[in-house]
Amino acid sequence: MTYRNPPTTPRKSVTFDDYTLSEIRRAAATGIYDIRGAGAKRKLPHFDDLLVLGASISRYPLEGYRERCDTSVVLGSRHAKKPIELKIPITIAGMSFGSLSGPAKEALGRGATLSGTSTTTGDGGMTEEERGHSKTLVYQYLPSRYGMNPRDLRRADAIEIVVGQGAKPGGGGMLLGQKISDRVAEMRTLPKGIDQRSASRHPDWTGPDDLEIKILELREITDWEKPIYVKVGGARPYYDTALAVKSGADVVVIDGMQGGTAATQEVFIENVGQPTLACIRPAVQALQDLGMHRKVQLIISGGIRNGADVAKALALGVDAVSIGTAALVALGDNDPRWEAEYNALGTTAGAYDDWHEGRDPAGITTQDPELMKRVDPIAAGRRLANYLKVMTLEAQTIARACGKNSLHNLEPEDLVALTIEAAAMAGVPLAGTNWIPGKNGF
Repeated sequence: MTYRNPPTTPRKSVTFDDYTLSEIRRAAATGIYDIRGAGAKRKLPHFDDLLVLGASISRYPLEGYRERCDTSVVLGSRHAKKPIELKIPITIAGMSFGSLSGPAKEALGRGATLSGTSTTTGDGGMTEEERGHSKTLVYQYLPSRYGMNPRDLRRADAIEIVVGQGAKPGGGGMLLGQKISDRVAEMRTLPKGIDQRSASRHPDWTGPDDLEIKILELREITDWEKPIYVKVGGARPYYDTALAVKSGADVVVIDGMQGGTAATQEVFIENVGQPTLACIRPAVQALQDLGMHRKVQLIISGGIRNGADVAKALALGVDAVSIGTAALVALGDNDPRWEAEYNALGTTAGAYDDWHEGRDPAGITTQDPELMKRVDPIAAGRRLANYLKVMTLEAQTIARACGKNSLHNLEPEDLVALTIEAAAMAGVPLAGTNWIPGKNGF
């Protein structure tokens, strides 16, 4: 009788998983790196790794919807004559016209206005439909200067100097030629149909001393009325926050690596920057060390999805959050109703990230006139407003359960972490212990 070893079950490598193998084959076949939109897709420590400690005997909860829980926030009170007053601490992040369709930008403005919050222009300038339907509009001042002019600076309600994004700290943006329509080309002073790369740094300053001069220049142009934000990608949040404050910023915006982008290199999105959760406490610490916490407001963005994320971010010390990808989903992006058309593009609803190609079946990340017709800005704006309402109610529910009559009264003591990594990043105890990893050298 011949003995034979039983066959071994094939085992795939964790390092060389199916996606990695497919990317090696794609690179070998094409000789170019992959470009996509959205943010990091790898698993990262995030707000799901934190839990909220509701009231019991030691804390007294508020009663349901009958006791007030304030959600308002004022942004830009440090120097601006006209700081922004918002009803909710959830803002809409900068997303450009060019990356997004005109109807999508209008819908963002409508939804933000219905919710009592702000939206933001993005690279490429201010559109009339966006300004016309946005009660509070933040104007982004980017390295490219595309579409920038003093008239629109004065028409805005705040100015956001963009130093970087969470998906690509230190990198510039991309807008491929198929999305450079006649209107986009005119606004950006570019040839139609030609690929466009935005600069990775501002052309007229190289450091914090120059940034201070630039902020003063913008204040002079706008008669010191507009709050000045400084937005950075989540790389070195303590030092970037401190330098932004030194330069005179009214508001600091930090975008973690889960934050989306219209288009950049895949290797950039997945390997550069820090998770959103890791950025918050160092930034708050910088403000506290300078005696500027709550005097200079802090906005965090990158992967904010629901009211629990909002509540946890505010408990860690931020003043407001900003959403981008989630807002697009609320408008209708990656909707399963277009599944067949997503399949035809070689993807599926929920995974579609080739926003740079301009073929979005939902009509949101495109300049195709026929696809754009699929976006009803009025209906899409209402969906966004509904989503923002739910997020706010969820955050209020959590705050009331902690006995807080304002979202801004949430504090780190209301949180514990489920993992050592999240505990260390957030600076809160590991659940079931009083241990904060790294505190006091332990």
